[in-house]
Amino acid sequence: MMDIDKLGLKGGLVVSCQALEHEPLHSPYIMSRMAVAAAQGGAIGIRANSAQDVKEIKTQVDLPVIGIVKRNYGTNPVFITPTMREIDELAETGAEIVALDATLRERPDGKTLKELVSDIRSKYPHLYLMADISTREEAIYAEQLGFDLISSTLVGYTEETAGQKIYAQDFAILKDIVSHVKTPVVAEGNVMTPEMAAACLKAGVYCVVVGGAITRPQQITERFVSEISKLNPATSGK
Repeated sequence: MMDIDKLGLKGGLVVSCQALEHEPLHSPYIMSRMAVAAAQGGAIGIRANSAQDVKEIKTQVDLPVIGIVKRNYGTNPVFITPTMREIDELAETGAEIVALDATLRERPDGKTLKELVSDIRSKYPHLYLMADISTREEAIYAEQLGFDLISSTLVGYTEETAGQKIYAQDFAILKDIVSHVKTPVVAEGNVMTPEMAAACLKAGVYCVVVGGAITRPQQITERFVSEISKLNPATSGK
């Protein structure tokens, strides 16, 4: 593993600036402006989806970027940087870190996670690697493979963890992962408030990634509407 501390992420907030094709803010330009706003607000890093968005963001902010490519291959459940194709795309963007699905599920191209990591390290030794995991066992295996960071991104999004949240039972999942690995652990997934972000850090994580609560206005609006509708159901959706 390389020295991840050089990137200055420890103890801070990484803002995930993402909008998928069906979302109203989908645009490399808009995501780059989101990144500028995040930087002005004190973020110490950005997470972004697609080579195009990462490239544009890197022209606008001087912050470390965690790059991913979300791509579906048929019905295969692995879609966060699933193959070497996506790694190749991100390696040309200037992203310091590449995050990828590090669950134990079968990958679209049939390669094992171990094989993919080996290929990345051989071809792009300068890239830091983040493991997006969902369980303690996956975190331990990611550490064995030499990932530089381990993120709770996929907690609740796999069959084994369906319905789970990292903040449940006083952040028990995060604390459990942190206690079983020495690799820096990143809190990501349904961190909705500043207080929750602070609680994640108190649980022992290296840094916190927040996305939808900051950069997806449609989701933010839905939460407001949901609370208001509880007072007056007749106004719901208006």
